[in-house]
Amino acid sequence: MSKDTIILGIETSCDETAVAIVKNGTTIISNVVASQIESHKRFGGVVPEIASRHHVEQMTIVLEEAFAQAELTWEDIDAIAVTEGPGLVGALLIGVNTAKALAFAKQKPLVGVHHIAGHIYANRLEKEFDFPLLALIVSGGHTELVLMKEHGSYEVIGETRDDAAGEAYDKVARMLSLPYPGGPQIDRLAAVGEATIDFPRAWLEEGSYDFSFSGLKSSVINTIHNAKQRGEELKNEHIAASFQASVVDVLVNKTVRAAQAYEVKQVIVAGGVAANSGLRQALESAFAKTQIPLLIPPLKLCTDNAAMIAAAGTIAYEQGKRASWDLNANPSLLLE
Repeated sequence: MSKDTIILGIETSCDETAVAIVKNGTTIISNVVASQIESHKRFGGVVPEIASRHHVEQMTIVLEEAFAQAELTWEDIDAIAVTEGPGLVGALLIGVNTAKALAFAKQKPLVGVHHIAGHIYANRLEKEFDFPLLALIVSGGHTELVLMKEHGSYEVIGETRDDAAGEAYDKVARMLSLPYPGGPQIDRLAAVGEATIDFPRAWLEEGSYDFSFSGLKSSVINTIHNAKQRGEELKNEHIAASFQASVVDVLVNKTVRAAQAYEVKQVIVAGGVAANSGLRQALESAFAKTQIPLLIPPLKLCTDNAAMIAAAGTIAYEQGKRASWDLNANPSLLLE
């Protein structure tokens, strides 16, 4: 009987300090996340310096809690997986240096993980992958369609040319004077509003799977400004519903088209915006009309966490990939 592979994951790419222990890349043994949302709220967004300081303060506490919940010791750990990028360079450095120090002290193999690969593999904690598959990644910094033909193989077939979807959500939320983080606030408003404003959809060139949300964001801002100048009052919930309808329409349409064109066996959704109820419902409705299974992770695995890093790190570890002692934070790391 083969031994289980136990991986410790560390994630500090933005404003969550997270440590998890995962078995065989599919089973969460412990998953601890210390959120910093309350610290960044008053600034309307993440302040990198504050995020880094919080990571330093929280790391040891979160690490110890992960081991306590798992009821394991360092003897049980096969390797340490850590997010090396992309993300905020100062925040990434805390996680990378923690992982390197622990790997050196405990004599454990070290594995660097791409943050987006982590989001993709969050889905494998729920259900086994069926290749080829298509991943829709929607987060604050990324909007991508990734084709996977096997474990650890990533082909980006579509990506954002300007603002990511989550970025557009946050900017529109600020225009509506909504608290940070803006995405959940707009989703909540959209649920009670009506899409009464016909905001643009950026389809780009025929057949393109790329995304663009900058024009939509500008259209929302201009609509709000013009209404104010005319003395008209637009309801926030209708603006939110109209904005979300435009974003969701483009995301769903391009994902369905790509899934059918590449004849994939499974579609998975990943990233913080995967928690958006409007997007989840629209994707479920669209894929119910196809023969392609859709997999969306539970809310707790949509946002940044370390279980997803451990899950992706398991594949890299099993494929023999190891990081050397010169592993460094790479804020613009590309998904290979």
